[in-house]
Amino acid sequence: MRHYILVGAGGFGREVMPLVIAQLAHEIGSGRARAYFAVEDLRDEVETNGVPTISLEHARDLRGEIFFNVAIADSKVRERIAEHCLAVGMVPFPIAAASSLDLAANQFGAGAILCPFTMVTANARIGRFFHANFYSHVAHDCEIGDFVTFGPGVRCNGNVRIEDHAYIGTGAILRPAGKAAPLVIGRGAIVAMGAVVLTHVPAGETVFGNPARAWRGGLHRTSDAPSSTRSET
Repeated sequence: MRHYILVGAGGFGREVMPLVIAQLAHEIGSGRARAYFAVEDLRDEVETNGVPTISLEHARDLRGEIFFNVAIADSKVRERIAEHCLAVGMVPFPIAAASSLDLAANQFGAGAILCPFTMVTANARIGRFFHANFYSHVAHDCEIGDFVTFGPGVRCNGNVRIEDHAYIGTGAILRPAGKAAPLVIGRGAIVAMGAVVLTHVPAGETVFGNPARAWRGGLHRTSDAPSSTRSET
């Protein structure tokens, strides 16, 4: 028996589980596989949208092959859980909607999640446990680090480098201003929803607006503040 564990039964997890079930329809239908949600420190097994929901601690004790992915937006939590699952012998599996497109010569790290109507065009290199929410795309020659999150409708144009743990909000556009060097989004940076990024974003920075500029809390009017950064997933 093969067991497929999706860690996280919150909003994003509930959106992703139907993709898992569709992707594994033949195995599940033949009785060779089962799909589960897993949640940390869950005391009693329940069902979530008709899918068995077990504790992460129980998941590692299932008999048979155990595969996993992590549908949690917070990239630091995602990394911690992924490292735990790997340490106890679980194997990451990719999740891709039938409507997602992987066009040509792209490389993916373990545990990518590609939601409906996402696209990766050509010669992109994508790190581990990447989340691409629906209608987002990655264009040619991009380099994306580990545990990067795209909200819905992100437009990542060609020749962009995004470092580990960066978060790109709903509807953001990443576009290099020139061809000489890639646009760089630094490690742990946050690009707020709707931002249009034309220049490098330093590690740990939050940017918003069109063109995107740094958010400095009280240095800008309240009406200028990004209304949300991490609500997409």
